[in-house]
Amino acid sequence: MTEHEAIEQFALDFLPSLEDYLRIPTISAQNKGIRKTVDWVKKAFSDLDAETVEEWHDQGGNPIVFAEFKGNSDQTILFYNHYDVQPPEPLAEWRTEPFEPTIVNGKLFARGVADDKGELMYRLTALRWMKDHGGFPVNMKFFVEGGEEVGSPHVGEYVKAHRDELTADACIWETGGKNEADHFQVIAGLKGIVSFDLHVKTADADIHSSLAAYIDNAAWRLVRALSSLTDEQNHILIDGFYDDIEPLDLASQAAIDEMDFDADAIRKTYGLKRPFTSADPKRAVVTAPTLTINGLSAGYEGEGLKTIIPKEALAKLDCRLLPGQDPRRIASLIQAQLDKNGYSDVHLHYNLGEDAFHSDLNDPHLKLAKSVAEEVYGTGQVRFVPMMPGGGPAKHFVDALNLPVILIGVNYAGSGPHAPNENIRLHDYQQGVDYLIQLLNAYARPSVN
Repeated sequence: MTEHEAIEQFALDFLPSLEDYLRIPTISAQNKGIRKTVDWVKKAFSDLDAETVEEWHDQGGNPIVFAEFKGNSDQTILFYNHYDVQPPEPLAEWRTEPFEPTIVNGKLFARGVADDKGELMYRLTALRWMKDHGGFPVNMKFFVEGGEEVGSPHVGEYVKAHRDELTADACIWETGGKNEADHFQVIAGLKGIVSFDLHVKTADADIHSSLAAYIDNAAWRLVRALSSLTDEQNHILIDGFYDDIEPLDLASQAAIDEMDFDADAIRKTYGLKRPFTSADPKRAVVTAPTLTINGLSAGYEGEGLKTIIPKEALAKLDCRLLPGQDPRRIASLIQAQLDKNGYSDVHLHYNLGEDAFHSDLNDPHLKLAKSVAEEVYGTGQVRFVPMMPGGGPAKHFVDALNLPVILIGVNYAGSGPHAPNENIRLHDYQQGVDYLIQLLNAYARPSVN
């Protein structure tokens, strides 16, 4: 048995000892399971003989779990993970119990197994192997938060307050894995996000719909306001929206050219019923900001009939942003555009925002991550991705600690994070453990010091 085979078998054998982590319904949006989960994570690090295991409360919000391991070289790698998960609803669409980890056809199903508990589990598995086989090749620090699924509202303050404890040479982020072509991705950045609500009220009470001949309707008012913000090609019609976008460097542009885009696989994965909204979707997923309606609510939505004019209407939206776009500025531009378009009565409520970032693809840590990935996953089976379309609080780490951030993980295109039947494939999990061990061994060599 080769070392790679031995590691993969160990990963599979060790997995059941970590599955209790998935059984805890750690739902930050509902303030559920936080205490029990923090205790589980702290014990997991202590069982691996971490030199430091701390619980940080000083900046508010759910606790941060910080752990530190002493390695056999001067290189230090910081890991970011989060222990909170999304609510499991809609429950009727789950084929297994969401908080009972279940293996079906080589896949492990559970809420949070892809985002992000499974990512910490495979890292803990790699630590156990290294501890039992010569020790840790590098110094390692873990920053595990509990509010990512509600926008990481306190992470920036924690990173600034604990800058000295978090100093490192590189940061390995929470997520990543294989794309729809089953190629492993080494990702160098995240899009930003601004999330907000739009609300309009046209009367003090719902009104009989027979009076619609002369009384305005909040639902129509909101729909028309929303429609005024984009054209039929989904170009965003907000003055100044695109002004601050920073151009991508040549390395990032070249990486986009080499990225995969399997249109048929994507259509099948999501069951798409409509054509793509971009003529160049591969490039758009990295270089195009977005304006998305997440949900609409107005009037009566129950069974049967209730013929009314709704008194108010609400929409939830988000924008995915590029480097240079400030979330609060974007929100203010949207309100200004609504006012300009004649919808000053449609009010914007800012929910949260996170900045976009991308690391330099020529950074030696990133280049080494790609070369080691090719050893594990196969030559030609790895792709550099300048930015993934999801968001997260990584910019705080980049700004405060001045380090490259690398996104690698054990997800695949069908993992379904945030959706019913969230899952990972066991073989991806096994390969991820092996890859992380090989990568940390490579980081210990003098070439990246």
